[in-house]
Amino acid sequence: MIIEAKWCGFDYGQCIMEPGGLRNPLLYGDIYKILGKPELIPDKIKKYRVLKEKYGSYGSIKEGHRDEIYSYVLDDDPAAIELFAAKEQELLDMGEGMEDALKFLQEQCIELQVVSEMKKTLGPVGTDIVSRFLKNRGLTKYFKELVTPQGKISLIDDSVDPKYKGHTKKTGTLYDVLAEELLERGIKPSEAVMIGDKPATDINPAHERGFKTIKYTGFIDLGESKADVEISHFSELTQIIKFKKD
Repeated sequence: MIIEAKWCGFDYGQCIMEPGGLRNPLLYGDIYKILGKPELIPDKIKKYRVLKEKYGSYGSIKEGHRDEIYSYVLDDDPAAIELFAAKEQELLDMGEGMEDALKFLQEQCIELQVVSEMKKTLGPVGTDIVSRFLKNRGLTKYFKELVTPQGKISLIDDSVDPKYKGHTKKTGTLYDVLAEELLERGIKPSEAVMIGDKPATDINPAHERGFKTIKYTGFIDLGESKADVEISHFSELTQIIKFKKD
């Protein structure tokens, strides 16, 4: 199947970013060895597992409950929190073939944006895990903006457009606002593609609003969806997406 498009949106977690390299024993081991408190490592790993049992997955904790990592696991220790942010970035991976695919899409003159649920951002805009990852990996040459329920964040100057504030991917209202904004630029929902791993937030709500949808299963397959296409490697995008000419 060939999808003709003028715009492509990418989910962040388990899509652009794959947490396969983020091993909790290594993460907390590094933190508390640097702090000179290696005896605390088993307790910190245990507390993190408690949060996983509470919220279902490490992804859920990171996306919606990072404040509890800081307070419950790290005891609100500023030094530990700072190290957590730094070491987490070092251990996160990028989806295989992602940058080559982004380069291809950009050369096709297809607009690119990150569309992240990011329910809770801690600290000043631009210091959140998503912005930091994109900047640290040099992906701002492809993505200039980050669309979230916190607003549309510029990855260039960290300014925030509040029009998306309070809207979410899961309810679909974020895609309603996105569709309106794209139409203002002459892009129909049928000329826009949303790419992600989660049926409930990335695929189904976008598909119901007329977006083309591609489900990425390279890190995890979260089950049936309304996706137009499924891919397991980002290199497949070069064979699927073509620029939509007027």
